Amino acid sequence: MQQVQAILAASSVLPRVASLRPTAPPQPWRQSFLGLQLPQPAARQRPGSMVNCKVSWLQGAETTGESTPAVERTPKNTDGELLDMVDAIKATFKAARNSLGETTVSAYDTAWIALVKNLDGSDTPQFPMAIDWIARNQLGDGSWGDADFFLIQDRLINTLGCVVALASWGVHMDQCSRGLSYIQDNLWRLGRDDEEEWMMVGFEITFPTLLEMAKGLGLDINYDDPALQDIYAKRNIKLAKIPREALHAKPTTLLHSLEGMEGLDWDRLLPFRCPDGSFHSSPAATAYALSQTGNKELLGYLELAINNFDGGAPCTYPVDNFDRLWAVDRLRRLGISRYFPTEIKECLEYAYSHWSPQGMSYGEHCPVKDIDDTAMAFRLFRLHGYNVSSSVFKHFEKDGEFFCFAGQSSQSLTAMYNTYRASQFAFPGEDDLDRARSFCRAFLEKRRASGNLKDKWVISKGLPSEVEYALDYPWKASLPRIETRNYLEQYGASEDVWIGKGLYRMPLVCNDLYLKAAKADFTYFQRLSRFEWLSLKRWYIRNNLQAHGVTEQSALRAYFLAAATIFEPNRAAERMGWARTAILADAIASHFRRNAGAGADGTMEILISGLATDDWTNQAR
Repeated sequence: MQQVQAILAASSVLPRVASLRPTAPPQPWRQSFLGLQLPQPAARQRPGSMVNCKVSWLQGAETTGESTPAVERTPKNTDGELLDMVDAIKATFKAARNSLGETTVSAYDTAWIALVKNLDGSDTPQFPMAIDWIARNQLGDGSWGDADFFLIQDRLINTLGCVVALASWGVHMDQCSRGLSYIQDNLWRLGRDDEEEWMMVGFEITFPTLLEMAKGLGLDINYDDPALQDIYAKRNIKLAKIPREALHAKPTTLLHSLEGMEGLDWDRLLPFRCPDGSFHSSPAATAYALSQTGNKELLGYLELAINNFDGGAPCTYPVDNFDRLWAVDRLRRLGISRYFPTEIKECLEYAYSHWSPQGMSYGEHCPVKDIDDTAMAFRLFRLHGYNVSSSVFKHFEKDGEFFCFAGQSSQSLTAMYNTYRASQFAFPGEDDLDRARSFCRAFLEKRRASGNLKDKWVISKGLPSEVEYALDYPWKASLPRIETRNYLEQYGASEDVWIGKGLYRMPLVCNDLYLKAAKADFTYFQRLSRFEWLSLKRWYIRNNLQAHGVTEQSALRAYFLAAATIFEPNRAAERMGWARTAILADAIASHFRRNAGAGADGTMEILISGLATDDWTNQAR
């Protein structure tokens, strides 16, 4: 996606920003209250900036004289740039409307597809496009893998897969030689603890399989390296824990890594294919199955994948439910979801069509449900008024503990984090969610106490802070603008990396343009808040509310609470109505605290009857 260039519009800010909202029917509650009208700011402009997430956001306005605040000036006009970014994001969602998930290509999975021999019996590749993709995407150091985030397991498994594929067909041998040199020079790094903060999915099973294939091709690798011996030992331990009968009994996540296993009974496994022909939405596992069985349904799935990704294939495909749900979540948390009501509705309708009483998986055709996608969907569906039952979480509970999917080797931080967030949308009597909340909170608190807030499925700089914020401020106690302000720093955008059999990116979920638009929107609203606070401060001073026990700090707090909750620019009347009502309530409470009886001296009646109203056109003079 191309970055949108900044365009500063010359027209008034408020009408343009308000135009970003969908047309609404007449709203009687918007009638004038306490003399409120929507502000019509003066033509002059003054700079503004993003400020800290505290009440002090709104402080610092200069005053002239003892009682009259300085004249407010219009917030800087940035809506032209924001409109362009909103349009670009809308175009991105439109392009992805019929997509099965926007994700990057996996060199590892592409290599397995490239290894498939032609089904007509000739000694040629069935998918020459895959070999071409491998040849086009070697990195400058001779490796294959994520170019922007270095993880040794990612680089080695992708590189070894591509080297084996090229060597098997005897093509692009110069690139094959460079890749082999990279493996020889970096294999020792596998044994270092500081290189193993994250592990690729199924690495201890799939990497040894590639090594054995490389050995069969006569590739020059030190197969006796201690680091490799350690991986072989881990493979033996893991395979010993997998009962072969269970593998052949029903669909499980083990199907995702079939390419790393031997002695499989394909007659019993083929019925476990997904409706799209894949094995657990894994191109690598499906390619291996195709090479072993020649099944034409497997062929159709792989052809669809490489045609959609210009010869390559992702590590998991499709990811259509995951893609849409996480994108909606990001837009909401960044505070810009109000610009995309149609796009969000389409995403949620699509995901809801795949909801089941047993939960949800990341892709339409994957039969294995997981708590991560289920929790994210559940929370968003409840937020948007869909009918979903909390009993779905019973399928992810055993012996008082909640799990992401059956047979998992370790608990996922993000899965429990998302379940904890979902559990806060419980109705009275939903014991399933109460148990989930208690378990997930205890798990997250334990991980926080140990300083281990990394996840096995995503690498995100802001994840520890996200978890801490969720624990410290439950949903019912979190103000929308405060959450957004924090998430602007937590959201990694395009820097976030997801972990599969290799590293991959999710551009519809992790997008720099979302962050840029969110910052522009937040900055504009902070400037508008300053403008509104100065007006409220003038009203406070003109009515001598300080004499009635209301401090400027309490008035500021009243506006802050209103602005942190009702943040849409075109809802100024509601914000100001909330703030003034709170200030008057404070004045009344203070009056009765100071006087023994109600209306003891008539001062309060005089105050209320004489409250000044605002004429915005005169205020700006």
